[in-house]
Amino acid sequence: MTRNNLIADLKYKVFRSGNPVFFYIGINTIVFVAVALFGVTYFLAGNTNITFLDYAREYFAFPAALPKLPIRFYTVLTYQFLHEDIFHILFNMLWLFWMGNIFIDFLKPRQFHFVYLSGGIMGALFFALAFNVFPPFIPTAYAATIIGSSASVMAIAVAVTTLLPDYTISLMFIGTVKLRYVVLVYLLIDLIGIGYSNPGGSFAHLGGAFMGFIYIKLLQNGNDWSNIFKKKSKLKVVKNDAPKVSPKHTSNKVNQKEVDMILDKISKTGYDKLSKEEKETLFKASKS
Repeated sequence: MTRNNLIADLKYKVFRSGNPVFFYIGINTIVFVAVALFGVTYFLAGNTNITFLDYAREYFAFPAALPKLPIRFYTVLTYQFLHEDIFHILFNMLWLFWMGNIFIDFLKPRQFHFVYLSGGIMGALFFALAFNVFPPFIPTAYAATIIGSSASVMAIAVAVTTLLPDYTISLMFIGTVKLRYVVLVYLLIDLIGIGYSNPGGSFAHLGGAFMGFIYIKLLQNGNDWSNIFKKKSKLKVVKNDAPKVSPKHTSNKVNQKEVDMILDKISKTGYDKLSKEEKETLFKASKS
């Protein structure tokens, strides 16, 4: 593949494919590379007392200090796309790729966008609340900030786990494991981490997890918060006699009861036990 074809392929996947997994991985990567390159220029210009990332944090990281929020309100979104170093973004993007692809197999892109962004927002709120309520963190709240997509990624992971707790994945050196156990271990690590080096990140992760769990539970009860992203049609509806629908078109419709039965089967026996027809039904449902 030539260089031009590679760039064109990446542009298509990130901006035109309609797959939100590639979109968010692409945006996070672009921001990381841009900040890193600016950082090199900033350093070579003689700014050795402060890194460019520290400078960027001042304006784009989410602050715990409540007086800063009225003028830094936009950081509730911008902090989600700023990362500390290569390992920070690498781990988050790998986790987003694995969990995100499972999410998009069963739910819609619109729902992915909502869970990702709202999970990041909830993570920021948990972070700010913790640093202004719990005594050990109050003295440092004026200077504390948070960056990274971890809360957003955690929201996606917990949403998938809540929907498909018995979905199985293969882990190197371990083998096949149910998704619920992987995410529970991750959450346990975050709970333990509150008392160690990165309490802000741990609180943000828990906020994202809370959002992912609540969203799916409401969705299962018929309330889809992602409908706020639906485009409202400006066309007037004219009532006419219903046209006859050919069998070909009726076959493309997905019965919600059938989808629910398939999801129940996944919860009991796992995705791998589905028949080809059942997998096709879920695929159609995710696109409808």
